[in-house]
Amino acid sequence: MEAAVTLAISLVALLVGAGASYLYLMYVSTSKARAQHESATRVIEEARTQQKEILLAAKEEAVRIRHSAELEAKERRDDLLRRERRLQQREEALERKLDTVERKERQLAERETQQQAVRAELEELKQRQLAELQRVAGLSREEARAMLLASIEDEVRQDASRRIHEIEQQLREEADRRARIILTTAIQRCAADVVSEVMTSVVPLPSEEMKGRIIGREGRNIRALEAATGCDVIIDETPDAVTLSGYDPIRREIAKMALTRLIADGRIHPARIEEAVARARQEMEQIIRDEGEQAAYKAGIHGLPTEILRLMGRLRFRTSYGQNVLDHSVECAALAAMIAAELKADVQIAKRSAFLHDIGKAVDHEVEGPHALIGAEIARRAGLHPKIVNAIAAHHYDEEPQSVEAIITIVADSISGGRPGARRESLEQYIKRLEAVESVASSFPGVERCFAIQAGREVRIVVKPEELDDLASLRLARDVAKRIEETLQYPGQIKVTVIRETRSVEFAR
Repeated sequence: MEAAVTLAISLVALLVGAGASYLYLMYVSTSKARAQHESATRVIEEARTQQKEILLAAKEEAVRIRHSAELEAKERRDDLLRRERRLQQREEALERKLDTVERKERQLAERETQQQAVRAELEELKQRQLAELQRVAGLSREEARAMLLASIEDEVRQDASRRIHEIEQQLREEADRRARIILTTAIQRCAADVVSEVMTSVVPLPSEEMKGRIIGREGRNIRALEAATGCDVIIDETPDAVTLSGYDPIRREIAKMALTRLIADGRIHPARIEEAVARARQEMEQIIRDEGEQAAYKAGIHGLPTEILRLMGRLRFRTSYGQNVLDHSVECAALAAMIAAELKADVQIAKRSAFLHDIGKAVDHEVEGPHALIGAEIARRAGLHPKIVNAIAAHHYDEEPQSVEAIITIVADSISGGRPGARRESLEQYIKRLEAVESVASSFPGVERCFAIQAGREVRIVVKPEELDDLASLRLARDVAKRIEETLQYPGQIKVTVIRETRSVEFAR
C-alpha cells in the first residue's frame, strides 16, 4: 500500500516537474521571440530613417548638379556672346582698314603718275644742262666724269688716311689701357711673399770644440766630408758655425743635412761620414720629388711627367737675386693663368708654360747653354705641347715667341721678377749695374746726358737736338736697347726713353 502511495507521489511529482519545465521553456521562447521582434522592428525603423536621409541627400545633390549645369551653360552662352561681339568688331575694323588701304593705293597710284611726269621732265632738263655744260667747258661727259672721280678719289684717300691714323691711335691707347688693367688686376690678385733672406749654407755648432772633431786627426774627417759631398768646408773664426761652399745648391744642401746629422750624433769619422752623406742623398731625392709635386699642386697643374716634377723640385734649392726659383715659378703660373683668362687665351697652356719656364736652371750647372733653351729641350723630350716648348725657349727671347701664351709667359716672368721686394742684390752690384747702363747709353754720339732711374729698369737719354733729328732719336733708342741686351746682364727688362727738345731763345733789347 505504501509502495503504491510512494509510486503515485513520484508520478505526481514527475508530472508537476515536467509541467513546470514546459512552462519555463515556453516562457523563455516567448521572451526570445519578443526580443527578436523588437530588434527587427528597430532595424526596420533605422532602415526607413536611412532611406529618408539617402533620398534627401540625393535630392540635394540633384539640385546642386542642376544648378551647376545651369551656371556652366550660362557662362558658355556669355562666352559665345563675347566672342561674337569681338568677331563683329574685328570685321568692322578690317572693313575700315580695307577702305583705308584702297584709298592709299589710289593716292599712291596718283603720286606715281605725277612722279613719272616729274622724272621725265627732270631727265629732259638734265640732258639740256649736260649739253650746255659740255658746250661751256669744252669737255665730254666721260672726261668730266673721270676728272670728278679723280678728285673724289684724292679726297677719299686723304680722309681714309686721316681716319686710319686716328683709329690706330685709338687702338693703341685702348690696347695700352687694357694691358694696364689686365696686368694691374693680375698683380693685385697674386699675393706673393717678399724676399727676406738669401739661402745660405751655414751649419750651426753646439760648441767651438766641435770644429776640431769635424777637422779630425790630420784633417781626415774634413777631407772625407769634402770628397763625399763635393763641397768645400770652411772653418774660420766665425763663432759656433761652419760654412759650406759649392757651386751646386743640391750638393750644398746634402752636405748641410749630413753635417747636421753627424753633429747631432757626435760620432764623426770617415766611414760614418760616407754613411751620413749617402743617407742624406737618398733623403734629398725624396725631398726633391715632394717639393716638385707640392709646387705643381699649388700651381693647379696635373699630369706632368715624374722626371719633370723631379727637376722642378731641384729648383727649391736654387735662387736668383735672392728669389727662390720654385716659388717664382709658382707665382708666374698664377699670374699667367689670370692674364690668359682676361685675354681669352688657353689658360692651361699659359699656366704650364709659366710654371716650367725656368726648368733649365735645374741642370744649367751640368749642361752648357742658356737655361731657356736647356729647359725647352727638356720639355721637348718629355713630349709636352709645342706651344709650351716655344714659350720656355722664348721667355728670354732666345727664340721668337710664336703664340699669345708665350707672350703671357714673358709678361708673367717680368712681373714676378720685377715687382718690388721680389729680388735683391748687394748695393755694390746695384750701383755697378746702374753705371753700366749709363755708360752704354753715353757711348753713342749725340747724347748730352743720360740717367738710369727706377732701380735701373729705365734709362732716359737727353740728346742734342742740333745733331739728331726725330728719326735719328728713334734709331738711337733702338740701338741703345740692342747694345744693352748684348752687353749687360739684368733681371726683367730695361726701358729706353730718348728725349729730344728744341729751344728757341731770343733777347729783347
